[in-house]
Amino acid sequence: MHRFFLPQDSFSGSTVIIPPKLVHQLRNVLRLSPGDCIVALDNGGWEYEVELRRAARGGLEGAVLSRAPATGEPGTRITLYQALLKGTKFELVLQKCTEIGVAAFAPIVCERCVAGEPTASRAGRWQKIIAEAAEQSGRGRLPALRNVESFREACEGATGTSLLPWEGERSAAIRSRLKKTGRTDDGAQVNIFIGPEGGFTVEEVKFAEGCGIVPVSLGRRILRAETAGLVAASVVLYEFGDMDCAGRGPGSHKRPKPATEK
Repeated sequence: MHRFFLPQDSFSGSTVIIPPKLVHQLRNVLRLSPGDCIVALDNGGWEYEVELRRAARGGLEGAVLSRAPATGEPGTRITLYQALLKGTKFELVLQKCTEIGVAAFAPIVCERCVAGEPTASRAGRWQKIIAEAAEQSGRGRLPALRNVESFREACEGATGTSLLPWEGERSAAIRSRLKKTGRTDDGAQVNIFIGPEGGFTVEEVKFAEGCGIVPVSLGRRILRAETAGLVAASVVLYEFGDMDCAGRGPGSHKRPKPATEK
């Protein structure tokens, strides 16, 4: 079944109002008609099986057939601090890391960055890429996309376990570092810092260490800037059990609260 994130105000009891922009896609692209079903996501941890019904209020009315906790979210919350990259490389990072389960993206500007800060239209495109990847991969929440900030600002603001994969690190493997990181039933929170095409400077690495960020190695091979974040995030999720078939995401150990609950 096709999956779509809808605005919170689309949901009202047993009825869902699908906005006009999505109606066009349902009718003219996917060729769906009244009686067909989709999965609607409220970005709050719930997914709804919805039967398409009739036109209403400029959109399309659907009837909720069932509601269940979304199970596609990992228990581990990863924030990927990714240096801006040239061309479509940053878009590739957003797409693939959304698919595997990264919870938030924080674009950063490093000394060796060649790419400039995104325009408003480019940032809008990034949001669309994230949404489409989240829908396709069965996610229950949209990863957050933060505003661009400098590397130093990001280092100073990061809290919790923070790792910086760096080709200059020869002793601390990412797996050994993760084994020292505790995880509760509510999951772990891990920040991953990835540099630009030219990598981090030694001065940047030293500054990060001063902020409590730990340089780690991803192995003997040198990875591209658009690959390193995907690999590091996958290692973190695997190490904490979020790649298991049964899953250890939020839906597997506690029920998300509906909007009416406190």
